[in-house]
Amino acid sequence: MKLLNSILLFAFALSLGCSPLKKYEHTRERFNDDVKKLLVLEDYKKWDDYYLFVGSSSIRRWDNIAQDMHPFRSVKRGYGGAHFYDLIHFTESLVAPHQRAKALLCFVGNDISGAETDLSPNQAFRLFKFFKKQVHGLFPDLPIYFIEITPTPARWNVWSQISSFNSKVRTYASSHPKVKFISTQSQFLGDNWRPIPRLYVSDSLHLSEDGYEVWSKAIKQNLTKNDL
Repeated sequence: MKLLNSILLFAFALSLGCSPLKKYEHTRERFNDDVKKLLVLEDYKKWDDYYLFVGSSSIRRWDNIAQDMHPFRSVKRGYGGAHFYDLIHFTESLVAPHQRAKALLCFVGNDISGAETDLSPNQAFRLFKFFKKQVHGLFPDLPIYFIEITPTPARWNVWSQISSFNSKVRTYASSHPKVKFISTQSQFLGDNWRPIPRLYVSDSLHLSEDGYEVWSKAIKQNLTKNDL
């Protein structure tokens, strides 16, 4: 019995050591203040049901989300520069208050950006699955919609890696009923199979009003298709 207990304790300690929360603990501090500002918002309290948008600056910068997503009520909780490796530290605080959310929509686009600190598609995918586990640990029946990372002119040099990550999430969603994949790639690529410039602002990274119009149409179609 003592040997069994020792083995179990060792396995538990090992699991903690391998946890993404431990591995990426150094990433939390940078975004603490940004997340604190989101946590004091109470816009969601006026509705009995709504859609919770979580993610990076493409969520944060969506100033016309109320109009673009109408008649779907939307609450956005995005912070600029978000990666999955820092978002996992804030999943509980960002998601737990939203018992009345009908679905969670997620867009996190910075883990593969062309930077020296980039994750591989596999590493980013493992973090996505960990994020999914966190969310369903809070609300097991909450649908999670992953908005495909868009092909952008600014990050076209790493599009093959981004596309690989997208494909992994798409495949995963096909076998997990509570995870949905919102495809956007074809809408953002032109006849020359390159990103359409008018869908982005001057930095060639973030979406323009036209880009958000494409997004909202794709998102609403997916929500309607799944009776949400």
